Amino acid sequence: MRNHMQFVYHLGVHCTDEDRLVTCLSGNRALLAADGVVVPAPERYRPVLRETMTTLRGQPAPPEMQQTVLDAVMDEDGARRVIFSNESFLSAPARALARGTLYAQADQNTHWLRQIFPDAGCEFFIGLRNPATFLPALFARLNAPSFDAFLSDVNLPELQWSDLIARIQSANPGCALTVWCNEDTPLIWPDILRRMADQAPDVALAGVHDFLAEIMTEAGLQRMESYLESHPPANEEQRRRVVAAFLDKFAIKSEIEMELDVPGWTEDLVEDLTERYEEDIFAIERMPDVEVIKP
Repeated sequence: MRNHMQFVYHLGVHCTDEDRLVTCLSGNRALLAADGVVVPAPERYRPVLRETMTTLRGQPAPPEMQQTVLDAVMDEDGARRVIFSNESFLSAPARALARGTLYAQADQNTHWLRQIFPDAGCEFFIGLRNPATFLPALFARLNAPSFDAFLSDVNLPELQWSDLIARIQSANPGCALTVWCNEDTPLIWPDILRRMADQAPDVALAGVHDFLAEIMTEAGLQRMESYLESHPPANEEQRRRVVAAFLDKFAIKSEIEMELDVPGWTEDLVEDLTERYEEDIFAIERMPDVEVIKP
């Protein structure tokens, strides 16, 4: 195990990515491998990392174990950067609100993950989501008897992503942390991919519009792509403005607007949660050593 290797852990959260990032990066495997960036197959690394974490329980892996893990998850040699993505790195979905907080096990689990390759570089990437839509989406994935039971331990106004980020940082000093809002993903998708894979802005990654294809009409996407081809944007900011304009006109409303039909939730509560979320993200932007990707 070479100490100069960099391990990248995309931590979710649940109900944000649905494996789109790792799928898109996997589609660029050959291009990235030529630059020393390896994207192992999730079905190879997820069980191995989980088993190794629970075996070590926070103790640093000895060199021979590190090599065994590497051999199990990838075939490439000489990688400079290895990308792992799993929305359940922080916890299983059913444990996401344990003890009435967001991912109570996050500090322990990220530290355990970090100790698999304790001497290598480590970076964490995490997409966050407005609790007003995150909680109903998470509930929909679980077999909780009722929404009230699902939220029984939770004090809604006290749920803060900034607390989660602080706990991850505190448990993993020296690990870079990159954060974004899931609501912004359509505009910043290529930027997230490039940062995760450590690629320059002029590197053309395949599939950068796959995400937009899910939320935009086919005709709208084709028009946007031909516009970008005939009017190459001078920079990332210009590209985002073009995407925003086409999304405004051609977005599939049912894909971008979540119907909030939550028993007992009023419009005022949803507004309050959204305002608190925006303030929370502002607090995260001011945290030292946290990079926030914004449109």
